[in-house]
Amino acid sequence: MEIITILSQIDLGSYAMPVFQRGYVWNRDQVRKLMGSLYKGYPIGELLVWNTTTDPNISRGDGPLTPGNVNLILDGQQRMTTLYGIIRGEPPKFFDGNPYSFTGLYFNVEDEIFEFYLAAKMKSDKAWISVTELMKMGASNFVQKKMTAEPENAMFWIEHMSALNRLDSIKQLDIHVQTVSGVDKTIDVVVEIFNNVNSGGTKLSKGDLALAKICGEWPEARNEMKKILAKFEKAGYDFTIDWLLRCITVYLTGQPYFNALSQISADKIKDAMPKTEQMIGTCLDHIGSRLGLDHARVLGGVFAIVTMIGYLRYNKWKLSGSAEWDKLLYWYVHAFLWGRYAGSTESNMAQDLNSINRGDGIEGLIRQLKQSRGDLKIRPEDFWGWSTGARFYPLLYLLTRTNNSRDWGTNLELKSGLLGKSSSLDVHHIFPKDILYKEGKNKAIVNALANYAFLTKETNIAISNRYPNEYFPEYRAKCPGAMDTHWIPSDPELWEIENYEKFLEERRKLLAKAANDLLDSLYYGKMEETMILSYASKEYEASLSEEEDIENMSLWMAEKGLHEGIHNHELIDETGKVVAIIDLAWPHGIQTGLSEPTALLLNEPAEIQAIVSKYGYRYFTNIEELKQFVSAVYVS
Repeated sequence: MEIITILSQIDLGSYAMPVFQRGYVWNRDQVRKLMGSLYKGYPIGELLVWNTTTDPNISRGDGPLTPGNVNLILDGQQRMTTLYGIIRGEPPKFFDGNPYSFTGLYFNVEDEIFEFYLAAKMKSDKAWISVTELMKMGASNFVQKKMTAEPENAMFWIEHMSALNRLDSIKQLDIHVQTVSGVDKTIDVVVEIFNNVNSGGTKLSKGDLALAKICGEWPEARNEMKKILAKFEKAGYDFTIDWLLRCITVYLTGQPYFNALSQISADKIKDAMPKTEQMIGTCLDHIGSRLGLDHARVLGGVFAIVTMIGYLRYNKWKLSGSAEWDKLLYWYVHAFLWGRYAGSTESNMAQDLNSINRGDGIEGLIRQLKQSRGDLKIRPEDFWGWSTGARFYPLLYLLTRTNNSRDWGTNLELKSGLLGKSSSLDVHHIFPKDILYKEGKNKAIVNALANYAFLTKETNIAISNRYPNEYFPEYRAKCPGAMDTHWIPSDPELWEIENYEKFLEERRKLLAKAANDLLDSLYYGKMEETMILSYASKEYEASLSEEEDIENMSLWMAEKGLHEGIHNHELIDETGKVVAIIDLAWPHGIQTGLSEPTALLLNEPAEIQAIVSKYGYRYFTNIEELKQFVSAVYVS
């Protein structure tokens, strides 16, 4: 069937997407390669469709469907969505993804190559044309328009008419369509076929299949779950549909297995959704208030929350008091520290829920952890990890929030409830990154957990890139005792750059002792009483740490289909010496080889900015300014 005919069938509602299909995941490079293959006449594979009785409950999107039968695309979603977006200039009705991936594709009629729009390169070069504009108008009309608007270039367009016709003829290329049909092809059978066909791609999870069945009886289920997730996201938490469905399953059945939902009516599932949301909120409120873990980056193991819901369910949704909550939180912390659900999530969760349902209580959960760990004592070497992705990173944040830790510059206590609406903390490198990189330290050592402290953004910026032996005495005098609340070794010898590794070793000992003391207080019910605040329904407007800002900028670039940039890029001089560390860099240009080197420098001194500029970089010290530049030059 010709591509243009398939697109027309999508418009008519004869071709659609099954509800169990995941969203659009292609990036710009994949889009560009697909169009290049089609232009050269290379095969791009066939489509697999499921011809079934028209049922809006098993198709995705809000587009109308043809009465009688409909063809649901099982294999070929990414290709057909890409072609629809480029040829029609907009996503299809069933679209679920990032439209930037196929927006702004251009074709060079001289070189016969595809690139995404770059104003600096293409705006004044007539050889670059919009693929979508040509596809919508047709080659003849496109050339007529160009010749009318630019009569002086008429010969240019005539000379390249062959390339334009070849590009336009992509719409008429045939794609073989294989059809699955028959009354025996139930949704279970079709999902199995889908997974077999996509063995090299992303398979459907058990959660996807369970949700597909639920949507067959209650079409709004997916949207209702997305609404719940959107509320949590607004509060600073990042959960998935699969995780939420697991919570609902445990709420209803006390078991983690999705197939248990097959025995539950849609009405009961509908009734359970807001109640499950409330129970998740209760857990988040206690975790935020008692442990200070108040947003996604520091939440730790989210699957432990599913088990907490199972414990609440067994106890009729109410615990006896703060001591029981604290012991449950003691288990929660150890569960994420030791990766209780990092491996066999479902089987380990079933083991823990069975223990709860036998009446073994929290002690039963703790016993399960000890059986796999031997003991739950935290040792200095457990803080050996590095980066904000380390398993013990949330524990360092937890200790800061619960230990009456104070900011070094303002003396403010760093509990989230005491810092006002914008209460997020910056990750402060005690020994600055720049200094350590110039000393030849590797990334893991530079970003060791023991080199992290959490401070207010104001204090973090004020300290900047100063040596500890310079700024430690100043801040110890300004706010006496504040640095001790962050487990900073008091021996001045350890503040010297040449003793950096010894500093880390000593601080790990202090952190391990503090962690064991805190966890013992949770277990034995000795934590001071704390008001339980509403963390699940808060509006998370806290400022991000510098690392989070940089990571989010990198993700934003990827969403726009551009290179994510290189984190902590080493700028080398002619002798091979490191002269600067760039927070986020595009040393070969945001579009490789087509634009100037670009850098993001946050809170860097003027001398670093001067060095980066000297080596030919366009640099930005503000993320919003960089985004505006990228949007104007590379996206629009």
